[in-house]
Amino acid sequence: MTISTIDQSQRTAARIAGLAFPISFAAVVAVNFGIFARLLVRGNPAETARNILAHETLFRIGIAGDMVYCVGVVVLLTALYVILKPVNQNLALLAAFGRLVHGLTWLLATLNLFTALRLLSDADYSRAFGQDQLPALARLYLSGYDAYYVGLLFWALGATVGSYLWLKSNYIPKALAAFGVMSSAWCAACTFVFYIFPDFSKVVNLWWFDSPMAIFELALSFWLLFKGLRPSVAEPVRASS
Repeated sequence: MTISTIDQSQRTAARIAGLAFPISFAAVVAVNFGIFARLLVRGNPAETARNILAHETLFRIGIAGDMVYCVGVVVLLTALYVILKPVNQNLALLAAFGRLVHGLTWLLATLNLFTALRLLSDADYSRAFGQDQLPALARLYLSGYDAYYVGLLFWALGATVGSYLWLKSNYIPKALAAFGVMSSAWCAACTFVFYIFPDFSKVVNLWWFDSPMAIFELALSFWLLFKGLRPSVAEPVRASS
């Protein structure tokens, strides 16, 4: 066996990836649990509409936070592609594509937030739909539930392929890479079953779909940030006889 070198672009990409996921993850958790969870009232569109109009700036901060997450997804997938491309370019591209679809679905959900805000704040829509129907229509746009679980499947599939490349590369500890493969494949399988059997969430709580994968991504980020990439093990080139 021989040890292949890691170039400077990979090392730089590792530091970028190590920062991109924790920052974007912190932003999306903060806005969705610290802002949207306070403003959006389940089962009460009218109260939700009043909350948004009374705290429009806060709602817009939440939208900006979601946009930060979308940018973070793009930065992360680009950095991971640079790192994993030498291992297998086609699979690295496939992993990046899965994350890109996830980012695009989140971007669509964020666009729907803007649409809901326009519906609630523009008097023309109020006259067209009426005070009773408009909050319900806006609440439909405010729900990113469907978009999230569509995007989650692609994130999980991309992460599964990426974790396989981490396992193959030896850039990170094999135990961490193996946990990435298992947690990502688990998330993909649960999400796909959930599409067909919605009651599956009563058997496996929705939080257990993606939490192990998120833990892996955080652990990977901290490893890349503080430990960096280890030299990859490659097969020696045999001289022809």
